[in-house]
Amino acid sequence: MTPAFDKLARPVQKWIRAQGWRELRDIQTRAIHILSEDKGDLIIAASTAGGKTEAAFLPLISQVLDDPATVAGFDLLYIGPLKALISDQARRLEDICQEAELPVVPWHGDIAASSKSRAVKNPRGILLITPESLEALFVRRGLEIPRLFMSTRAVIIDEIHSLLDAERGIQVRSLITRLELAAGRPIRRVGLSATLGDMKLAREYLRPDTPDDVHVIEADKGSSELRIQLRGYVSGDKDDEVPAPVGAISDHLFTHLRGSDNLVFAGTRQSVEIYADRLRTLCEDAHLPQEFYPHHANLSREYREFVERRLKEGTVPTTAICTSTLELGIDIGDVTCVAQIGAPFSVASLRQRLGRSGRREGSPAILRQYAIETELHADSNVVDRLRLGLVRAVAMIELLLEGWCEPPRPDALHLSTLVHQILSVISGRGGAKAPDIYKVLCQYGPFRSVSSAMFLDVLRAIGRPDVALIEQGEEGILLLGEVGEKLTDHYSFFAVFKTPEEYRIVANGKALGTISIDSLLAPGMLIIFSGRRWHVQEIHDRERVIVVVPAKAGVPPRFGGDPGIIHDRVVERMFGVLESRERPIYMDRTALDLLDEARGNYAQIRFDTGGIVQTADSEFLIATRLGTFKTETLALALRSQGYRVHVHDGFIEGAIGEAQSSPSDTLKAIARGTNIDLFSSDPNLISEKFHPYLTDELLRLDIASSKLDRESLPRICANILGDGA
Repeated sequence: MTPAFDKLARPVQKWIRAQGWRELRDIQTRAIHILSEDKGDLIIAASTAGGKTEAAFLPLISQVLDDPATVAGFDLLYIGPLKALISDQARRLEDICQEAELPVVPWHGDIAASSKSRAVKNPRGILLITPESLEALFVRRGLEIPRLFMSTRAVIIDEIHSLLDAERGIQVRSLITRLELAAGRPIRRVGLSATLGDMKLAREYLRPDTPDDVHVIEADKGSSELRIQLRGYVSGDKDDEVPAPVGAISDHLFTHLRGSDNLVFAGTRQSVEIYADRLRTLCEDAHLPQEFYPHHANLSREYREFVERRLKEGTVPTTAICTSTLELGIDIGDVTCVAQIGAPFSVASLRQRLGRSGRREGSPAILRQYAIETELHADSNVVDRLRLGLVRAVAMIELLLEGWCEPPRPDALHLSTLVHQILSVISGRGGAKAPDIYKVLCQYGPFRSVSSAMFLDVLRAIGRPDVALIEQGEEGILLLGEVGEKLTDHYSFFAVFKTPEEYRIVANGKALGTISIDSLLAPGMLIIFSGRRWHVQEIHDRERVIVVVPAKAGVPPRFGGDPGIIHDRVVERMFGVLESRERPIYMDRTALDLLDEARGNYAQIRFDTGGIVQTADSEFLIATRLGTFKTETLALALRSQGYRVHVHDGFIEGAIGEAQSSPSDTLKAIARGTNIDLFSSDPNLISEKFHPYLTDELLRLDIASSKLDRESLPRICANILGDGA
């Protein structure tokens, strides 16, 4: 063993020897030295099953054992994003801590109340908790927080990449700041991650005041073999009992995955059920044991754990057809292959998923990607002819092979999460003054982009009589209002995030169904629903109703999944793919034919003289060559001038509508700096859990900070025109 081994406590050394380890991994050796010799923060980045958990806990547990705390309190705090991950890590840590008799305390919604009560009465050892359960501690036991965490030496944040730019990540940062303020001292922060695109932003997330002092350990990516295949399929417009692509893909999965352990990421929950049902039927028809199982959040915990257990034990072949539920680091053992149906929306996600495969020494990592494109007809839409789903899949595979993935986005205002944390502080303390709350959440916490004036506007908004989240008591003390008390009393309050809001789709007074939307939508834009394209006429945001009328166009893609956020770099590579003649060796013949077709159609559009072309008498196509945020910003600007627009990956499809000038003239005006009201077309503003309690003015500020890029708008238009107008 290395000298790093000698720095570990004897019970920990004994556990390592019992595992039969011949040596520590490189990241473990480096982490032991840093955590033993330095008091600073640390990020450990390595692939799934790369030894990150042991790298963090072996030295930290050793410190607890060699230098016991003199006061009661949890010694180490682990924050994990999933209950299943908490339970899994607890089992691993119990093995390490059993010899030392150090308690390991898992804490989430499925843990018995009696176990939690015992832990609160005698807090010690390692507390493993979800962000929501930690929030519940602050709300329900706020006055006990100093006692519970007085002796905490470090907080370990797992899967940090999943938190960086999300509401939940802001919540975790806020809770850790409040924890340090309660303890009266800084607490070491250790971040664990399998995928990080920008270490600078990751450091800033972990310790905003002193990011340069955060140590970083990145594991060697190694040179394991990677096998990739991208297969293409074409869907027609017939409503077969089993649509042709679903049947063909299911047959291919059945043939190539049967008899081994695999993950198939199918996109939406509906798609998961469709493919799982088809694969189940194939097993039954072949008189074979069942080995294909669905896995998504709507299924019961017992069923999900049954599937996870089958994968981890590896005694019988098991393939999970899943959404993103198995993307994070739940230990399910090694899988032979990862399949992806449809293009994902981030390279980081694709890389994280692929990390599940090829973990055994000598085994290749295998990715089977399936791209489904719509059969073209004479009236097919011009953008459909570009096969953007297939092109995005190629672009993401190319970026994956280059080792790139998306960096986290810089902090936005996060006003919805701010409202949540205001209520949490007031509830936990039984009341608080506005300056004190501002200091905790904005001056020291993660809401530093919120000025004191804006903070007061937020307080006024949630204190309105018709909102009643808070009210003011004697001596300026802020208390929970009638609605605020009801919210914080319910367990659903502890989660700061929500699933995308369901809107009812109504045409000619008839409800067509519901759709989830998490991107900006405005009247005049197009949506795809129930196999058809629709023009949005009206959006009733607070009633969750979208009024639509049929739109002209060919048959839309029926297997694309929900819209996602596409990075500028991905779109840039997509255009590189369209403009290239290279035929990737990992594509099958159908996929290559579809790519050739897309390139031919792209060449016919003739973007060589600029980024805007006329496609019909009153219709046009703009190549923004940019990702979701910048493209949607321009789309809102055009909509405000009377155009009807629809956003695609790097493109805006438009019609003159009620516009008074040509698209080129409008772009020239914007490029010269003409002021545009991006919200004049009344886009949906409510996308996060506590948005309904804010004023429209605050909602516009929040949306502008998180989903738009107004500052880039003149430059975007100038680049499209190609003359720097």
